[in-house]
Amino acid sequence: MDRKRVGELSEGRKMIGIETQGASSKILTLVNQLNVQLEQEPKYQPRISGLKAIESAHENGIRMTVRLREFEVKDLLSLSQFFGFSTDAFVLAVSLLDRFLGLMKVQPKHLCCVGLCCFYLAVKATEEEHSVPLASDLIRISQCRFTVSDMMRMENIILEKLRCRVRGPTVLDFLRLYHKLILNCSSSERKKMLNLERLESQLKACNCRFVFSKTKGSILALSIIALEVQTQKLHELTETIENLQQHSKISDHDLFHWRDRVAECLAEYSSSRCSRPSSKKLMWIVSRRTSGQLHSYHRITPLPTIPETATYTE
Repeated sequence: MDRKRVGELSEGRKMIGIETQGASSKILTLVNQLNVQLEQEPKYQPRISGLKAIESAHENGIRMTVRLREFEVKDLLSLSQFFGFSTDAFVLAVSLLDRFLGLMKVQPKHLCCVGLCCFYLAVKATEEEHSVPLASDLIRISQCRFTVSDMMRMENIILEKLRCRVRGPTVLDFLRLYHKLILNCSSSERKKMLNLERLESQLKACNCRFVFSKTKGSILALSIIALEVQTQKLHELTETIENLQQHSKISDHDLFHWRDRVAECLAEYSSSRCSRPSSKKLMWIVSRRTSGQLHSYHRITPLPTIPETATYTE
């Protein structure tokens, strides 16, 4: 092994607190993946000025509001559960939706179409081709009142406004990378208590809340893990969390602030009557009778004209 390679491995161990020589190569690969994600992350962040405009909007049926956005995301979660799609599809759909809402002044009457198109783009980007449903089936199951033609037109608008940047780093990517790094860096047997499926369920709960759209995916992902480490009292993992925090250039203020917001979100979820993200109750059970009563998209009037130039200023 040349000196440059030895130096890289040494630097990789130093960055995230490697404890064993044997894991160095694997860890360095993960660190390199993390570096790429961190570098690309700013290109896929929602525009903050647009999100703030939504946050300050009043319920008047004309402007997009926080409540409408959260209802739409919950519908997408139910739709994802119904079709049995991966967490990847749902998280990417939310990312696309928030990025588009941050750019465009979407009217409430167009939100269902925008949301479903973001979901469809995400499904096509993350799922196997044979698992991708027809656009007409998505419209029928979601009970949205627009046509396939409307959906295809909206999809083109979304792709144009997002500059065809569909598959970028998501909060789920960071969550999985951080989780892998922790498992490979720590020698503690209790690290297995940091269950990825549970963390992903917590992430889906956070995705349903508008407030988390305003922070970076890397910060939210590490905040979720930090909270779980604290909750499970996995104190031996704290140093690794701190190393990841430092490497990702996340301040103590940001990590503690968003960790507390995640705790508030999960506490509200567990205490409310709403189903948790991982619950089977989120699935839509469509009986034959209900299926027969579903509106056909052929009988639905076309969606009102979709404005393509209403954008938020920087």
